[in-house]
Amino acid sequence: MGVTSEAWWAVWWPWMLLWAFTGAGLATLLALTLLRLVRARRAVTPDITDGICFYLHDKMVMDHYQMRSYTAALRKEVEQRTSDSKDGTVRAKVFGVGADGGRKENTEVVSRYLEVAEPISVIGLIMKVLEEKRVIVHVDLPSRSVTRSTALLRTASGPQDTVRLRDVEGFVLIRGRFRATDDGPAQDAPAGGVPAGGDSTVFLAPYGDPADPAQGPRIRVTCATEGLRNQVPQGTFSARCLGKVQEWDAAEGVLEVQAMAIFR
Repeated sequence: MGVTSEAWWAVWWPWMLLWAFTGAGLATLLALTLLRLVRARRAVTPDITDGICFYLHDKMVMDHYQMRSYTAALRKEVEQRTSDSKDGTVRAKVFGVGADGGRKENTEVVSRYLEVAEPISVIGLIMKVLEEKRVIVHVDLPSRSVTRSTALLRTASGPQDTVRLRDVEGFVLIRGRFRATDDGPAQDAPAGGVPAGGDSTVFLAPYGDPADPAQGPRIRVTCATEGLRNQVPQGTFSARCLGKVQEWDAAEGVLEVQAMAIFR
């Protein structure tokens, strides 16, 4: 029996070694492919919060932040940033307070940050978490396109071959060419939105790139004027609006969008 086993091993061990190397090579190739896909996805989805925060609906931002329990994610984010910024300080305190003092100082910074969390402080985190959970549908109005993604499959009703923007139920990040207008909705915005009138500013953005942006289908975003963080540009400006799709007015050809934030 021992001779038979030794003979079998002598014949098959080179093949087993070859199969092991082949398996390891395939696993490495798969890992590299996944890494390239992740990097490519990050490359085509830039962090828009690096730009200018043009508008924030403070109440909507904070309600979403508090309701979804972002505190743990915010604590982790602040701890990481604080550790990175304090790294040199901790090294410099080797002969002073030392590492323990650095950790205590970090804890105090994080605690203070959590206590004074404001819309402008947490909108970037909200965007990051929503993207990680893949619940934001990316829309490009000039090209009249919707990015196919897990978010689209989760939040859009109806067939995926021809997606109607009004059928998207989740968050949308709409890229478009916006302009301020007096063309406000005929009545108050939906519950939770901003009322039309002197305390609101209305923006329109057309589907596609028509010769006359005032004609044809377009989206309308009604913002609380107090939430505008920068001066409204004259004419058309490119921006991305994070919000929720509301009603479609077929007679006007206008889709109402409730904005949480606008970035330029």
